[in-house]
Amino acid sequence: MNTLSTFIASDLIPLRKRGLWQGYANLVYGAGMGVGGVFGGLINDRLGWRWAFYIQVPFIVFNLIINIFTIRIPVKDNDKSKIKRVDFAGAFCLCTALVLLLLGLNSGGNTVPWKHPLILTTLPLSGVFLIAFVIIEDRYAAEPIIPVRLLLHRTVACACLTNWFITMSVFAIFYYVPIYFQAIQGFSTTQVGARLIPTSVGAAVGSMSSGILMRATGRYYWLNATAQFGMVVATGLIATLFHRDLPVWPPFLILLLHGSAYGAMLTVTLLALLAAVGHEHQAVITSASYAFRSTGSTIGITIASAVFQNILKTGLWARFGDYPDAENIIQKIRDDVDEVNKLGPKWRTEVVSVYEEALNGVWIVVLILAVTGALISLGMKEHVLHKKLDRK
Repeated sequence: MNTLSTFIASDLIPLRKRGLWQGYANLVYGAGMGVGGVFGGLINDRLGWRWAFYIQVPFIVFNLIINIFTIRIPVKDNDKSKIKRVDFAGAFCLCTALVLLLLGLNSGGNTVPWKHPLILTTLPLSGVFLIAFVIIEDRYAAEPIIPVRLLLHRTVACACLTNWFITMSVFAIFYYVPIYFQAIQGFSTTQVGARLIPTSVGAAVGSMSSGILMRATGRYYWLNATAQFGMVVATGLIATLFHRDLPVWPPFLILLLHGSAYGAMLTVTLLALLAAVGHEHQAVITSASYAFRSTGSTIGITIASAVFQNILKTGLWARFGDYPDAENIIQKIRDDVDEVNKLGPKWRTEVVSVYEEALNGVWIVVLILAVTGALISLGMKEHVLHKKLDRK
């Protein structure tokens, strides 16, 4: 849905104004995230987490109806042979590579040892399927999912990799900051949702502001550098300050800065990609951008989870391995963060300390990813943001 809406906007709006309209879209998206976080937390506390999915159904139906009656895109023909242009082989290899990678990272040190045959099989096979994917995209696919040769373009490569690494970092933070609020500071799900609102507001403000600046100046390089600086600073503050005794107000400001930097990064890199290639490549390069972003979000959470669970498991067994029924209790603590708040004082203090150690490991990972993405982004070149669709 995100990709298709981006295609439509890119076909209708000149590059100079494209960032502003992306800002409008992210403003709505951010508002939905902010309200959804609180609403979802409230539903979880009152009705149970499954209702967070049931409640989406009427919204999806309403959205479908709106799309049917408002979007007018002429269909040129009904050539059934176009199905042959779909890159099924590439899609299969990419999905298989990701599934094997995620399976190996999630299982290693968590459910099986790192030297287990499952790990020694899945991770190398993931690399094999990734290589096969690259070969298919480069030599055989009529319309590749990710245009490998376009990725040789400096700005395209840097923008895609920036999306990849920064989204890894951001989604790991999206996932583990709520765990920090629940396990370390003891907030309910609804209270956690409220504390995530600054991230959504920041993403909307950052995207809208960068769109306005790009429309006014026609430039984006130094805007990107500023956004990346904000991202590294915000991630560094999370890594150094998010501990047990942190006061209530700093997370609101830090997450506001973090969200603003991420929103600006998404808009700037999208415009850099669109400006770097011809109009005929806009759709496929947008697909590539979203592919890097979506795989980055999944891999980022998986890497962070592997670090978190391994540190958590080691720490819990070191402290409580000799206790009666230790295995059962430790498994519950690892599976459900709500179990931490149900523990007695004797367990809770130590468990919270172990959670802090595990989260510190996650914060180091997300900071490394953020710095990597920021440095790569500086390789993008400044391209002209044309005021007309014909780019003249």
